[in-house]
Amino acid sequence: MSRQSPMHTKPIDAIAIAGPTASGKTAAALALAEALQTQGGAEIISVDSALLYRGMDIGTAKPNREELAAVPHHLIDTLDPLQSYSAAEFAKDATRLIRDIRARGKTPLLVGGTMLYLKALLEGLNDIPAANPEVRAHIQQQAESLGWPAMHALLAQVDPITAARLAPGDSQRIGRALEVWTSTGQTLSSFHQSAKAHAPDWHIPVISLEPTDRGWLHQRIALRFDQMMAQGFLDEVKRLKTRGDLDPDLPSMRCVGYRQAWEGLDAGWPEAEIRERGIFATRQLAKRQITWMRSMPTRHVVQADGHQPLAQVQRIALESLR
Repeated sequence: MSRQSPMHTKPIDAIAIAGPTASGKTAAALALAEALQTQGGAEIISVDSALLYRGMDIGTAKPNREELAAVPHHLIDTLDPLQSYSAAEFAKDATRLIRDIRARGKTPLLVGGTMLYLKALLEGLNDIPAANPEVRAHIQQQAESLGWPAMHALLAQVDPITAARLAPGDSQRIGRALEVWTSTGQTLSSFHQSAKAHAPDWHIPVISLEPTDRGWLHQRIALRFDQMMAQGFLDEVKRLKTRGDLDPDLPSMRCVGYRQAWEGLDAGWPEAEIRERGIFATRQLAKRQITWMRSMPTRHVVQADGHQPLAQVQRIALESLR
């Protein structure tokens, strides 16, 4: 099925392929890029906050060498795990890349599940204040005393819209939303609403891979986590830990899977418990991603667990390009 976008007279700027984790976005993007070879080709811009980091390959299900060689990729392996990266930086970088790729006569494909990044690009950003270290430290102290679920409840009182889309344990984003409220007296959601009023004039159809059977997605999540464990995921996390300059509160180490593995290695959990917690956290991420996508009424929905989803993605994309 498909929810059609409003009519546009301007050409397509890019095509976005979104969906929850393990829904088949990479395979769909590579198949579409191959189909576009007769129309000048395509390049992929990653819309994934975890793929940015070097040395985090297994736990992020990063495209392999053959996949990276088949189609030019951008915003992969660009940061050290010590660094942070914002939605505003993504919007700026993606805007530049879209223009560069279009200038080369190719179609930019925005591929990934970090919905905050995609919404920042599509809907624009506004003057959300920069981080305030003093306020952030105060909020961190409160959280250490009360716990992040209690901080989430506090956020729900002042900014219920933002709280509704965040998990009670999402300390990074809860802390940021409370920091904005404390610093400005305005909610983070009000800044986002203001951004929508000044959205850029992009023509970017969003193709969303969404399963109808949640069990199908859960099975794929479990299978992929087992594959990552077999490929040496825990050894990858051990290597990151032995660097000595990383800690579990960094945005990179808070990525789903890495956080649970780090905690498990510190606490001496058996591998079975790390696996169980990692799979559960990934399912929760997928649930939040689906909620984000359902808030985008003009997306084209492809049943990820349906009949020939890759062919459907190609059909929608090629029709949009006409």
